[in-house]
Amino acid sequence: MKQIKVNGIIIAENNMGDFDKMLTILTPNLGKIGCSAKGSRRPKSLLLSGTQFLCFGEYMLFKSGDTYTMNSCETIEMFYNIRTDLDKLTYASYITRIINDVTTENQNSFNTLKLFLNTLYMISETDKNLDFITSIFKLRILKILGFAPSVGECVCCKTKENLKYFSIKDNGFKCESCSRQDSGSIEMSDPTKNAIIYILKADPKKIFSFELSEKCQKELELISNIYLNEKLEKEYKLEKLC
Repeated sequence: MKQIKVNGIIIAENNMGDFDKMLTILTPNLGKIGCSAKGSRRPKSLLLSGTQFLCFGEYMLFKSGDTYTMNSCETIEMFYNIRTDLDKLTYASYITRIINDVTTENQNSFNTLKLFLNTLYMISETDKNLDFITSIFKLRILKILGFAPSVGECVCCKTKENLKYFSIKDNGFKCESCSRQDSGSIEMSDPTKNAIIYILKADPKKIFSFELSEKCQKELELISNIYLNEKLEKEYKLEKLC
């Protein structure tokens, strides 16, 4: 039996028996792992707070074969404001579903985890529009996954001028002329175009450090939604929590 210390965030929890849980934890180096937390649902358990959904903490695990068992934990961040606001929790749960789908065991998930934590922080601690935060998250996670759109020039004719459309089919910007042959391309304003470039190229800590008009936020939301669904081959819908 091997003892391992990891930082990670709980992205799913399921009850087992009377007092236990089966957890899914996203870690930077081990990727997404399943872990049992025995007795964690007992009222006086030392594991009680650290094994809740979206808790980020330091965990001491025992590994036996392919099985992980939690021995102890120390809470780092609980994202309290998400837990007390139904809208924030709805959006946090939404991006968690995406994270769950794009992560696996034994992968380097450092950049994914960093983006996830930064996004949860923005949801929890700021008053930014939640759809705007989610749009930024979607484009950035696609970059991490290797689906970054081409934004430096028209994906067809290679011109750098008049890039007014986003092509879902051809994965990037198109000039006005080339877009006429692409009925599925989406027209975008210059601020939206510049925002997409910024999201893809900015330092991870600064990707949320800009503002857009409401009209441009809607353009960004439309592009990010369709592009994410296309690349991940799944339609993600925001499900309101009761």
